[in-house]
Amino acid sequence: MSVAPATAAELVNQIFDLQRALRCVTMENAKGQEAGLALQGVLKFIGEGQTRATHLAERLGVSAPVLSRHIAELEDMGLVIRTPDPADGRAQVLRLSPKGEQKLAYLVERRAAALASYLADWNEDDAASTGAMISKLTASLRKSIKDRESGTTHESNTLQESING
Repeated sequence: MSVAPATAAELVNQIFDLQRALRCVTMENAKGQEAGLALQGVLKFIGEGQTRATHLAERLGVSAPVLSRHIAELEDMGLVIRTPDPADGRAQVLRLSPKGEQKLAYLVERRAAALASYLADWNEDDAASTGAMISKLTASLRKSIKDRESGTTHESNTLQESING
């Protein structure tokens, strides 16, 4: 089962509109915060558990130098701690400091409250079904990206089959 091209095009437009709306909401909610949006994103991912900087850069889709600058800023703010990786002394593991954990909890709480106010005309079923669809979309996109990177997509298999005869 696949999605028709016209439906996919309309979904692309809806996602684009959602991105713009989210950017506006995010910018509004970021006003007055000491950590900018990029730093908040890095903080969120580090808050999911100890991680190496290289893994985090890959996950965020940023270069190592860009991530290094963000981590240095978060360290200067006392939000992130770097320690040697016990499995590889040359690598570093990142984790939130207690202050970083408090900051992340505050940001999550603030964003949840803002979103709840924006969705005042929604009910729990609306929110739950939208969340489920966003999760499904995210999972499909991530799987497609991994498949393309590993060369296991239907398109690449068809191309490989035609090359191999």
